Amino acid sequence: MTVRYNVDLYRDKAVVQKGVPLAAIDTLQQPLTALQKKDLAAYTALLESSSLEARQKKARETIENVTGSYASLYRDRTGRYENALVNYLYLGLWDVLLFMFLGMAFYKLGIITGHAPQKVYWYLLLGGLGLGLILSYLRLQSMIYYNFNYITFLKEGSFSYYELGRAARALGIFGGIMLLWKSGLARGFFALMKPVGQMAFTNYLMQSLLCGVVFYGIGFGLYGRLERWEIYGVMGAVWLFQILYSNIWMRYYRFGPMEWLWRSLTYWQRQPFRRDVQLPVESRPAAV
Repeated sequence: MTVRYNVDLYRDKAVVQKGVPLAAIDTLQQPLTALQKKDLAAYTALLESSSLEARQKKARETIENVTGSYASLYRDRTGRYENALVNYLYLGLWDVLLFMFLGMAFYKLGIITGHAPQKVYWYLLLGGLGLGLILSYLRLQSMIYYNFNYITFLKEGSFSYYELGRAARALGIFGGIMLLWKSGLARGFFALMKPVGQMAFTNYLMQSLLCGVVFYGIGFGLYGRLERWEIYGVMGAVWLFQILYSNIWMRYYRFGPMEWLWRSLTYWQRQPFRRDVQLPVESRPAAV
């Protein structure tokens, strides 16, 4: 993904590098060739789409679609889905596979199960966050320096650090969580969060439904109306609800609703759902 983002970056840089000198030509004195006209048109289109006015207009249209009727929401979501489906299938899928293979390797090496030496997790924490935060700082500083102007960034910027910084930070956070778990200092916290993880699929879908009610026009229609700090309030409320709900649910059931359905479909056999239902003999773990 890093390569892809930077390929796109340098493609746009080439458009700007060709377009800037062409835009300065007095076409009355020096007519443009067909190729030059094509390059100038590409630069003009990029310039217009990156302008503050164009971005504000796009933001207003998105807010109107999301907070409007179900029909407008459907059109907006399906359009985004089509675009995301193509991008995910050909681009994002490789990003997901990379982390899946990394997780498999960590499992095989005992890192993700907590059996690796303590120093491994310190390396992940310090190396991941050290590198990730530096790269994130460089990216943020470049955005501020160029006043969030994409065209100016294309003229003077040279590299996109986003994907590298994101991956490094993720490894650093993972290392920190594993150190906290191995220390035994936060057993209550992990016990509280365990049911949430056991219902990850259900909670993932539930978050979409809850936030749809909060932000979409078919619900409270708060999309685009909240300040950043207010959005954190919504996030905290959703998290609190799901933590409480998951802990209560897992007292009485073996799986979350979607986990139970997925497991039943995987084995093509109805799985026991309630905790007071005895497992079949062949499904019980063997005695050690």
